Amino acid sequence: MGEFLEVAYIINHAEKELVLPATTLAATCYSNMFQSCRKLTQTPELPAKTLTRYCYNEMFSGCKGLTQAPELPATTLAEACYFRMFKECTGLTQAPKSLPAETLEESCYKEMFSGCTSLTKAPVLSATTLALYCCQQMFENCTSLTHAPELLAMELKIYCYYGMFKGCTSLVKSPALPATTLAEYCYTSMFQGCTSLTQAPELPATELAYECYWEMFSNCTSLTQAPVLSATTLAQNCCKAMFENCTSLEKVPETLPATTLAVACYSEMFSGCTSLAQAPALPATTLAQNCCKAMFENCTSL
Repeated sequence: MGEFLEVAYIINHAEKELVLPATTLAATCYSNMFQSCRKLTQTPELPAKTLTRYCYNEMFSGCKGLTQAPELPATTLAEACYFRMFKECTGLTQAPKSLPAETLEESCYKEMFSGCTSLTKAPVLSATTLALYCCQQMFENCTSLTHAPELLAMELKIYCYYGMFKGCTSLVKSPALPATTLAEYCYTSMFQGCTSLTQAPELPATELAYECYWEMFSNCTSLTQAPVLSATTLAQNCCKAMFENCTSLEKVPETLPATTLAVACYSEMFSGCTSLAQAPALPATTLAQNCCKAMFENCTSL
């Protein structure tokens, strides 16, 4: 740690520019390199275009004095390459302009900016092909973030967007979610606790996956309208607690069209929605265990 603090001192006082010119990286090569160097205010350039497993893992995590991230031009990623790279960098106000990779890898952006409470703008995301855990909790608790980046992928992967914007209390607009092929946990807790969010995106998928929408908008206390839910094929826990405690929610879909329900599929779905005055029609004829358990619990305006 003493060597890291000395490097931080050099950068802060501009006595010497720290340069990391390597374009060919090895696995874990820069992992944890400046972790918790709280006086670090500048970063070196990172020119590599092809990354390796865990190469930048937690490289700057906990660097609370860092205000600007370097540009990240890599187009070929690897497992967990950016994992927690800037986690808890509470002074970070400027992220890279874009993350240009079109194909993601497992856990590549996982928790990358989690806890960056001063970050107001997210980088452009070019990805069209996702991977397991790829964007999980990427911007969790970025409490100053007001707008989310566009999400282009049409086919999701397990845990891909899990908790991606959870706790982003300043987020006023969500991205469009065009994907028609879902996966287990893909949107779980994605916008949970986004208390400034007033409008939800369209959800065009007709076939749901295990826990795909679980707690997706729970505690979004400014949300007034739920999106149309066209899904006719459900899965266990798919919509569980989806809008739980959305206390401003007044308008929901006129109908939830699935005729065959799954275990706990709508459990607690609108629980605590105290402004909800009308429930959706439920044409289902085939039920399942706990399918509608506490679905409208504490909806005191119904």
